[in-house]
Amino acid sequence: MTETMSREQIEAAIPHREPFLWLDRVVEIDEERIVAEKVAAESLPVFSGHYPDFPVLPGVLQLECCFQASAVLIARTMPTGGDIPVITRVNNVQFRQMIRPGQTLRIDVEIVDRVSKAYDMKGRVTVDGKVVARCEFVATAAPRPE
Repeated sequence: MTETMSREQIEAAIPHREPFLWLDRVVEIDEERIVAEKVAAESLPVFSGHYPDFPVLPGVLQLECCFQASAVLIARTMPTGGDIPVITRVNNVQFRQMIRPGQTLRIDVEIVDRVSKAYDMKGRVTVDGKVVARCEFVATAAPRPE
């Protein structure tokens, strides 16, 4: 069954918070896939310093959107009992076009394979139906440091 999640539900699922929470809402989630959205609001502080005369959302933050979406998906598919989501590998990253202030990112992440607490995942970011970034990565539920 496909569900949605609010910002509050996202915060209940993962440890990320402002100013480093890069998901606004989940528009679709099931056991294998998540689709989330993030509005790249003109007011985001990153735009005042990343090419101030031609603001662009950094590629690493586009990847972070995928990583945080994967953390929500992992939290849903495997209650971790206090474990925290971490990224252990990133492969085949492609950036196809820039993201500018005011655009809405659609983040689509799916589980490709799972071995124990390690999830082989594929992520894609689109804006207005056009792919702006793709990546493959491994996310793991790691024990929280004491």
